Amino acid sequence: MALESKPMFRKVIYPFYDSEAACIVIIILMLLILMFSIAGISVAREEPQYNGYVWVPVILAIMSAVILLSAAIRLIKQYLARFSH
Repeated sequence: MALESKPMFRKVIYPFYDSEAACIVIIILMLLILMFSIAGISVAREEPQYNGYVWVPVILAIMSAVILLSAAIRLIKQYLARFSH
């Protein structure tokens, strides 16, 4: 009995967190968090009593930027895969 190969006409099924809508929501939320952390950095640098706590919004900014870039790259890869066929 011969092995059946996968048909070529099937569409790729993405998980829900990899969908276009989820990526756009993640990008918007991470932009809001990035703006919030930038405001936190500016406030912490203006007030001398909070200078020791600047690391908190800096880490928040770095983490949100990494997630933002990851979601943007994922969305770009989906668009490239969709329009390359």
